[in-house]
Amino acid sequence: MKEKKRCAWCLKSETYMRYHDEEWGVPVHDDHIHFEFLVLEGAQAGLSWSTILNKRKGYEKNFAAFDPSKVARFTSVRIEKILKDPGVVRNRLKVLATVNNAKRFLEVQKEFGSFDAYIWQFVNGKPIDNKRKTLSGVPAVTPESDALSKDLIRRGFKFVGSTVIYAHMQACGLVNDHLMKCHRYEATRRLH
Repeated sequence: MKEKKRCAWCLKSETYMRYHDEEWGVPVHDDHIHFEFLVLEGAQAGLSWSTILNKRKGYEKNFAAFDPSKVARFTSVRIEKILKDPGVVRNRLKVLATVNNAKRFLEVQKEFGSFDAYIWQFVNGKPIDNKRKTLSGVPAVTPESDALSKDLIRRGFKFVGSTVIYAHMQACGLVNDHLMKCHRYEATRRLH
């Protein structure tokens, strides 16, 4: 049986390959999933994505199954409990940022009707197909991630620098950064 060609970054583990094959780059139009990835990518800042993927269940458990309306109401007691759980990255600033970002997320939903309507405007409502040939051609930031990051920061979000936001855009299919030789490139492209 012929081995599927994949983007080289995902070959480190079965978890990585499953994430790559099933989620990464698939256009998301679900606010719950957008919030989940904002939580996970904010936690990932400065760490490896594999660390976060391995703690994903811990985040789901500790952050109310990624329900922003529940996370926005977390108390200092709840935050202290989370900071004792090895199932998450126990960084106080990141945990506090998650609670803050849940509140800001709800504000965006109220203003735009959904976070999805807000975020997709930064790519004119459709995924950017980057037609990448090599991993070295994939940037850490783009003008679109710069603009989105700047606007999120203006709205009071934390841990949403341009690199974190570009990772969100890749994960949630606002951009298609699968390499053209990857088996997921055409499949993801057809989802636009």
